Amino acid sequence: MPPPAAGAAAPTGAGSHRSRGVPRAVGCGDVEAGFHPPLEEYLETVHTLGEEGTPAIQARIAERLGRSAPSVSEMLDRLEDEGYVRRSGRLVELTDSGSAVAEKVVRRHRLAERLLVDVIGLEWHKVHREAARWEHVISDDVERRLVVLLGDPSTCPHGNPIPGAGSELPAVEQRVLADVPPGGKVLLRRISEEVELDSALLAYLDANGFTPGATASVVSVGREGSVELEVDGATVPIPPDLARRLYVSGEIS
Repeated sequence: MPPPAAGAAAPTGAGSHRSRGVPRAVGCGDVEAGFHPPLEEYLETVHTLGEEGTPAIQARIAERLGRSAPSVSEMLDRLEDEGYVRRSGRLVELTDSGSAVAEKVVRRHRLAERLLVDVIGLEWHKVHREAARWEHVISDDVERRLVVLLGDPSTCPHGNPIPGAGSELPAVEQRVLADVPPGGKVLLRRISEEVELDSALLAYLDANGFTPGATASVVSVGREGSVELEVDGATVPIPPDLARRLYVSGEIS
């Protein structure tokens, strides 16, 4: 069957192998506002864009943060004056001091996500928003205790690396799901930060059992880039914009 329409209700009934309704496109979800001090919010965004291999230009920063171009330009001017970023044409890069601030915020955010999932038991698709409330108020002492409590994890629950973790991530080649041909078997490694900002997409992946660590078979790939997966015997349609933001390992046996 073709993928259900965006926002369609999930089919019910025992034994159903249909996936839950595919949500709206990436980038159309709510971007959590009001919890990030502005300076840290901007530096964190430049950092995560770099993690994804996406050039941090002003338009992308504005899109990711849901801010107007003039307000982003004004903040970048301030960050440049204060020595946190440097600009070369349209490209925005972190200086050493900017990287230090960004990595500390990202580290605390991802440790908070681990605490919320592994200890508190909050649903996986809700932790990114909640951790955004915590990341700016965790002290050095609390951070150290979290590392001990959680066993110094190397990734957040969405598979993204925790800066400064003592345990190293294995060197595994990754590619986006959209590049895997039909018949490929994959292991989901991580989810882009852009997807983390969309709670509907996270809930969709969670409901269908395709979260980091899950394996799947690629059944088909549409010309427009959509992917149909088989996850634990269930068919899971992945729309094109989402397939380009899920990172998997190469084919596994």
